[in-house]
Amino acid sequence: MHVLLFYEVAPDYLERRAQFRAEHLSLAWEAHARGELLLAGALADPVDGGVLLFRGDSPVVAERFAHADPYVRNGLVTRWRVRPWTTVVGDDATSPVRPGARQGGEPLRSGA
Repeated sequence: MHVLLFYEVAPDYLERRAQFRAEHLSLAWEAHARGELLLAGALADPVDGGVLLFRGDSPVVAERFAHADPYVRNGLVTRWRVRPWTTVVGDDATSPVRPGARQGGEPLRSGA
């Protein structure tokens, strides 16, 4: 399953992140090396949050990351939330659905 972790950041996030950035990035790259974190980054224009894409058996993998993240622990992230994401298109989709498929991913058969 795919899971999105959304961060909302403090107004002074850009000024304060430098002292925690190395630890945050180490945590992120370790999660990536384990195959848990697929993509992550800050939202731009304005820089008011971040989005991290996880793969796991449950949302726990993203929740565990947030609890360990120095940005969260030190108040740079003011709010975070985890949302399961049903991915249906793309090579890495966890629930691929092709055109002409019935609900549940079964292909249409002639005469159906």
